[in-house]
Amino acid sequence: MWKKDKIDNSGVPAGGNAIAQDGSQESLSGESSDGGDIIAFVGRGVEFKGIISYEGTIRIDGHLDGEVHTEGTLIVGEDATLSAKVSAGTVISKGTITGDIVAKEKVRLLSPAVLTGSVKTPTLSMEEGVLFNGNCEMARAEVREFPRETMARAANAGRQ
Repeated sequence: MWKKDKIDNSGVPAGGNAIAQDGSQESLSGESSDGGDIIAFVGRGVEFKGIISYEGTIRIDGHLDGEVHTEGTLIVGEDATLSAKVSAGTVISKGTITGDIVAKEKVRLLSPAVLTGSVKTPTLSMEEGVLFNGNCEMARAEVREFPRETMARAANAGRQ
């Protein structure tokens, strides 16, 4: 009468696909591509309202209405919908996000992601097919200055 999918040790249905931190597809094994554990998983059909605050990597494939706060990574699956204010180290999304994102490291939007809201991050990448409606603010990269004697040597080398 009741039929369960096979569950691996991460609590995720076997044969599911994850978005690795580098954006590639991989089998869900409970680990992100950098070797860190995916500490939580909000599966398809799950609705969560409230504030999620965590360290590490979390994957959302369901619906979240609220806020996400972390220094770690937020992975948003293709079937996920977030109506949320997000503050994270890294955000990788193939799903739908309505709200503002602040990421200290980077934001990667992979097709068919939809983002409606503002983004503040030093690094933003988007694949063809992504829909982004909003504003983006990116911090300037630091300008590296060379010592004066290095500059003088380079100038003199061109004259010889």
